[in-house]
Amino acid sequence: MKISNQKIYEQIADILIEKIESGELNTGDKLPSIQKLAEEYGVSNASIREALNALRMIGLVEIKHGFGTFI
Repeated sequence: MKISNQKIYEQIADILIEKIESGELNTGDKLPSIQKLAEEYGVSNASIREALNALRMIGLVEIKHGFGTFI
């Protein structure tokens, strides 16, 4: 089993980047809630929030408070 040196939020961000690059997620798509993403990936809500914030900082997602997170 390979052990990753990446932090959990970085791993989640990389997964979402791959989905964007592959076309599985497209511009304008709304992501599931933080809670649903946390359940899907088996991580904490905080890890999902950090991953989404990292993607926001590089311009891949837009977080609209009260509405959701969009590609």
